[in-house]
Amino acid sequence: MVCLPMANPYLGVEHLTKVYERGQVLALRDLSFAVEKGEFLVVIGLSGSGKSTLLRCINRLIEPTKGKIWLDGVEVTRLSQARMRRVRRKIGMIFQQFNLVDRSTAIANVLTGRLGYLPGWRALLGWFPEEDREKALASLERVGLRDKAYVRVDQLSGGQRQRVGIARALMQEPELLLADEPVSALDPATSHSIMQYLEQMNKEDGVTVIASLHFLSLARRYGTRIIALKDGQLVFDGSPQAIDNVKFKEIYGEDAEEVEVR
Repeated sequence: MVCLPMANPYLGVEHLTKVYERGQVLALRDLSFAVEKGEFLVVIGLSGSGKSTLLRCINRLIEPTKGKIWLDGVEVTRLSQARMRRVRRKIGMIFQQFNLVDRSTAIANVLTGRLGYLPGWRALLGWFPEEDREKALASLERVGLRDKAYVRVDQLSGGQRQRVGIARALMQEPELLLADEPVSALDPATSHSIMQYLEQMNKEDGVTVIASLHFLSLARRYGTRIIALKDGQLVFDGSPQAIDNVKFKEIYGEDAEEVEVR
């Protein structure tokens, strides 16, 4: 395991490139940036700009083609799969399409956030200690779903399902939270509700958050910093206030219209 000097940031992405389909699709192009611990970083860009690929490369759900990723002084791109599984314990993930087991209850889905902490045979059988079950109920309470603990998630609304996903991430006690388009399937009011839970984790729990979003208004409201991708390349890195009309057109194209979520 290779470590960075203490002066280096919490997360470092160095010359990251990802090529799909036998070299035909270049999803990320020589991407480099750093994230300090405790930041709420928002990644914006059009569909296909590389946002989801970036997040999945950070926790190696997708393997980068080239480049390095450092997390808390460890080069995660050099870790074996077994060691990477241990690192993922502290990396929460929230998905655009929720990634829940629809026929299972809310509490059963939330408990899966502890699988990385169980011995292999317990994880295989789904045998969770009582303290984990109590923790799962507390996590559901925190997102306002304690009364839905034993309801199947396919009977919940989209916003409730995403809150189950947040409760599952809370079970990991994450240091880093990756949120991949967490509100794209939700209405504006529900979107703000979900983003407020992520903001709470960032401010109250000290979790570093990296969230990909389409809407610039949400990025400006919740992000402490924004990076923008276009065709897999970094085209902006700065404060939410620094994106003016010129920068917006550079990111989204001359013909794009800025749509605000109120």
